[in-house]
Amino acid sequence: MDYSFSLLLILGFVAVVLLFEGLYAYWNDTRSPEVRRVAQRLRAISAGGHAEGEAKLFRERVLSHTPAVQRLLLLLPRVHQLDRLLLQAGSTFTVSHQLSVCALLALIGLVAGLVLNWPGVVILLVVVALALLPLLRLVWRRNQRLHQIEAQLPDAMDLIARALRAGHAFPSALAMVGAEAQEPIAGEFKITSDEIGYGISVDNALNNMATRIPSPDVRYFVMAVIIQRETGGNLAELLGKLAELVRERFKLFAKVRVLSAEGRLSAWILGGLPFCVAGAIQILNPKYLSVLFTDEMGFKLVIGALVLMVIGIFAMWRIIDIRV
Repeated sequence: MDYSFSLLLILGFVAVVLLFEGLYAYWNDTRSPEVRRVAQRLRAISAGGHAEGEAKLFRERVLSHTPAVQRLLLLLPRVHQLDRLLLQAGSTFTVSHQLSVCALLALIGLVAGLVLNWPGVVILLVVVALALLPLLRLVWRRNQRLHQIEAQLPDAMDLIARALRAGHAFPSALAMVGAEAQEPIAGEFKITSDEIGYGISVDNALNNMATRIPSPDVRYFVMAVIIQRETGGNLAELLGKLAELVRERFKLFAKVRVLSAEGRLSAWILGGLPFCVAGAIQILNPKYLSVLFTDEMGFKLVIGALVLMVIGIFAMWRIIDIRV
């Protein structure tokens, strides 16, 4: 038996085992669900920006995992607003991922328009619509998440009030909400509790939460706590009254939404009907609408119709946008 060949096989087996062990260790340290969960919470903590010289024991929220792309994105205007929108929507995407999806959809629309030989204006509209589609979906997710947080906030304040009456400190009450409440409000209170544990003051941690959650009810909660900490008083009773007020306001807002549902439906129908009819005519008889894009007067009519539609949609939006 060739002992050198056997030794080579053993060394090869050990090398393969060490290779897989190294790959698993790398994945476990950088890409595992636990690491991503902790990184997401740390990035969320860094998004508030109310540290004011206090110890920052967290890393900054990154726009891209590639340093070159990170430096390029920092040159874009309002890129941090997009990053905050991703955070408020509860998305795990970075800004580079989101922009890549928008660019990919725009490229698909451009290729489809060139292959199908669409008019230039139609190609431009399709490209812009597909590029904005992920952003519109992100705004919709953000609004849905904020709506859930506003619905859960009164119960969270009641839980804090009961914890204070039981003798717990305010930071401990915040941690209890993060541990016992449901998502998405539980995650926000966990982040606030972690910030306080990292050394940030209670006022700045609450301001960070108000920045992450642009909701009037959350701002009322934050201002009530900050004012009580400066002036004194019964915080448990104050939060109980505020929870009752927010709950009644939420019920009134739901009644207003029901009463304005007909107006919103009319706005959606009137806004989408021209595009649906134009698309159906373009499919059934492509030459029927070609004069609108080949003749100069037809192009002016299309631009005028779009401007009037934008004005009408804005007017309907202002009519049905009833603030409570």
